[in-house]
Amino acid sequence: MDPLGKVASLGATKKAMSLFEEFKNFAFKGNVVDLAVGVIIGGAFGKIVDSLVKNVIMPLVGLILPGEKGYEGWKLVIGEKTVPYGLFLAEVVNFLIVALALYIFIVKFLGLLMRARKAEAEAAPPPEPSRQEVLLAEIRDLLKSQKA
Repeated sequence: MDPLGKVASLGATKKAMSLFEEFKNFAFKGNVVDLAVGVIIGGAFGKIVDSLVKNVIMPLVGLILPGEKGYEGWKLVIGEKTVPYGLFLAEVVNFLIVALALYIFIVKFLGLLMRARKAEAEAAPPPEPSRQEVLLAEIRDLLKSQKA
């Protein structure tokens, strides 16, 4: 048996366990879980907006600018090739609605909440100093007066 081989294998095992512990600490922190929940909710929100665009908004646009199949029928045919630009327009509208919803939610709604919290914090009077803080301030003032 090679004693150095055992020591080296123990070092590798220790490194692997350390890596596992670091990963476990990272993966189960609150921020990572919150991020995962945000991604899942964001995906669901994207599906809702996608459905709104495809099933409500673009059919209404198709009524205003009628085509054979509404916006789905908007195609450019060049030779034997077809370019379905109506579907592209639907995706652009989808993007714009998602961007508008995020802007309203993040900039306007959360900004309003942050300003309200900041105003509350500024309006609140500072807390009374503790007895220890008062005594320390008195000691400081006495020391300053003795130096002068």
